[in-house]
Amino acid sequence: MTNQTHFGFETVAEKEKAGRVRGVFSSVAQKYDIMNDLMSMGLHRLWKIFTIEISGVRSGDRVLDVAGGTGDLSSAFAKRVGPTGQVWLTDINNAMLTRGRDRLLDEGQLGPVAQCDAEKLPFPSDHFDCVTVAFGLRNMTHKESAIAEMRRVLKPGGRLLVLEFSKVWKPLEPAYDFYSFKILPWLGAKVANDPDSYRYLAESIRMHPDQASLKTMMEGAGLARVDYFNLTAGVVALHRGYKL
Repeated sequence: MTNQTHFGFETVAEKEKAGRVRGVFSSVAQKYDIMNDLMSMGLHRLWKIFTIEISGVRSGDRVLDVAGGTGDLSSAFAKRVGPTGQVWLTDINNAMLTRGRDRLLDEGQLGPVAQCDAEKLPFPSDHFDCVTVAFGLRNMTHKESAIAEMRRVLKPGGRLLVLEFSKVWKPLEPAYDFYSFKILPWLGAKVANDPDSYRYLAESIRMHPDQASLKTMMEGAGLARVDYFNLTAGVVALHRGYKL
C-alpha cells in the first residue's frame, strides 16, 4: 500500500508531495517577498530579526539556512558572521533559490548556494554552528527525517532554530480562520494571480504540529534543551534545540 501524507487538507501519496509543493513555490516565487509583507503586515521581518538575535551567531560562525528561499535570513546571517564566517543558502526549489541567490548578489554577498533536499543534506556531520529553517518545515514530507538531518550537520553545542506558523491563541482562532481562508486566497488572487497556493498555505498551517508536538518531535530527533517562543499570540513560534 502506498504511504500517504497531507498536502494541505488533501491526502496524497508521499511520493507526490514534494512535486506538489515544488509547484506551489515555483508559482509564487516572483511575488513571494511582497506577499510576505502583505500577508503578515510586515511582521515576518520582526519574527526573523528575533530569530537572528536568539541564534547567538557570531563572527566566524558557519550557518546553514535550510529552505532559505529568497534569502532574507541568509543575508542577515552573512552580516553577522562576517568575512571569516560562512552562510549556506539552500532550498529544494530552483525558482525560490534563484531569487535568493540573485538577492544576495545584488547586496554584494557571494555566499555559497545549494539546491538540495532537507531530508538528505549534502554536508558533513558536525559542521555548522547554527542551522535554521524558516517557514519550510511544514512543507517537508518527512519532518522527523529533516530534523534529524539538520541535527546531524550541527557541531556539538550547535543549535537548530525552527521558525514556523503554529497554534494561535484560542480566542483569536475565529478571526484568524476568517483571515486565513478568506483574505489570504483573495490576496493571492489579486497580487500573485494564484489563490490556490495561498489556500494551501492556510491549510498546511492547520496540519502542522502545534508548539508542544514540535518540541517533542525535536527531542525525539536527539536535540536537547528544546524550548520555544510564541510570537504574535502563537501565529508563529520559534523553536530552539541544541546538539550535545
